[in-house]
Amino acid sequence: MITVTLYNREGCQLCEQALQDLKSLEEAFPHRLVVVDVERDPKLEKKSSLEVPVVQVGPYRLSTPFTLQELQMTLGAARDRERHIEMVEKSPALEEVRRGKVWSGADRFSYWLARHYMAVFNLLVFAYLGLSFLAPVLMKIGAQAPANLIYRGFNLVCHQLAFRSFYLFGEQFYYPRAAAGVEGVKTPEQATGLNEGSDPADLYAARIFVGNEIVGYKVALCQRDVCIYGGILLFGLLFSLTGRRLRAIPWYVWIIIGIIPIAVDGLSQLLSQPPLSFWAFRESTPALRLLTGGLFGFSTAWFGYPMVEESMADTRKIMENRLQNIKLSIPRNS
Repeated sequence: MITVTLYNREGCQLCEQALQDLKSLEEAFPHRLVVVDVERDPKLEKKSSLEVPVVQVGPYRLSTPFTLQELQMTLGAARDRERHIEMVEKSPALEEVRRGKVWSGADRFSYWLARHYMAVFNLLVFAYLGLSFLAPVLMKIGAQAPANLIYRGFNLVCHQLAFRSFYLFGEQFYYPRAAAGVEGVKTPEQATGLNEGSDPADLYAARIFVGNEIVGYKVALCQRDVCIYGGILLFGLLFSLTGRRLRAIPWYVWIIIGIIPIAVDGLSQLLSQPPLSFWAFRESTPALRLLTGGLFGFSTAWFGYPMVEESMADTRKIMENRLQNIKLSIPRNS
């Protein structure tokens, strides 16, 4: 049976309505109701003063205002989640393991991954992003063979255009096209002699150019990709430092702050340039690529990582129950 916690206070009409709604749903969704008066706990009252009534059912939380239908959906989701956990725990395969009192290597790995998956994710993103910055470092110290290997590898997933990349060890951190209108910096043509046109030959030359001692050496990922993965890594670290307690942002918030800005900036640029040229030629700026890429990466991780945590929390609970049962089954020496 699921446990429902209702945070309320005396004299709150919405709280009374929430209590009545919960009682009306008790037959359809059997539950144990715990009512907590926030006014009896100063810290809880301060935290909840603007949102009572609040209904907490496992990992699901409803803050006022909410409808009877939303409450019904939340109770249904919590019930289905509990049933799923029970089904997994009672599965024949799991019963075999319990009867055999076995804690296998696969079990140990699953439990370890469920506890440390964020460290794995952060390490992978850091390695991927760091490898793109390693390429210019290797070029600087004269290790061209491994650097070119990294450039060729990232070339499969990124355009690497010289005028849309960051540079290390050079005169400037970036060399945007003149059409971008960034003042106070040299353009690729001024710095390297690369043609800024959009024909295939010009784009290919901009793609294979990795830099030199004067302009520096470009990072193996373009500016927007660097900021996307940087945003993912930043939220991943924040999520880990907060104990994986941050809730996922709503899907519409993700679309508004993550999808729309990068889509508008990227598509308006793409559709303005040959061979499409639907309107006047437009070239985005490094600042816009940094902003839209960072927002997309950060918000995507904020939308996705808490969902992964919900699944991993279920896995941890299942594995901990199994481990406890195995330990209890081992006879103790008298």
